[in-house]
Amino acid sequence: MSTIRITKQFNFETGHALYGYDGKCKNVHGHSYKLSVTVIGQPITDSSNVKFGMVIDFSDLKKVVKEEIVDVFDHATVFNKNTPHVELAKELQDRGHHVILVDYQPTSEMMVIDFAEKIKNRLPENINLHSLRLQETETSFAEWFASDNL
Repeated sequence: MSTIRITKQFNFETGHALYGYDGKCKNVHGHSYKLSVTVIGQPITDSSNVKFGMVIDFSDLKKVVKEEIVDVFDHATVFNKNTPHVELAKELQDRGHHVILVDYQPTSEMMVIDFAEKIKNRLPENINLHSLRLQETETSFAEWFASDNL
C-alpha cells in the first residue's frame, strides 16, 4: 500500500509581542496566521470501514487542530510568561481579554514547535505528523518537519 500525505489548512488571528526584540515586533501587534498541517499514513484498506480509502478523515484532523490550536489561539494575545509582559497580560486579563502565557518567545518558529507537540499527541497511532507551516504574513512563514526532528 502507498504512503500518502494529506494537508488541511486553518486560519486564526492572534496578537503577540516579542519582549527584548530590537524592532517593531516588540510592540503588541497581531497576525492573520495560516497553518497548514500535513500528516502521513496509509489509506484504510478495509472496505467495511466507513473511512475506507482515507488516511484520516479530514474532519477528524480538523477536530484535533481546532481543539489544540485554533480554538485556543484565535483572537488571543500571546506573551512569554518569563518576561515583564506578565504585568500587561494581567491587566488585559482583568479587562476580559483572552491572554495566553507561554514559556517561550512567541515567534512563529517557537509557536510551530509548540503546535507540533500538541498535534502529535492527539493523532491516532497509525498517523504521523509530517510537517507544519505557520504563515505569519504573506511573505513570512516557519516550517516544522518531522524528518528534521528525529
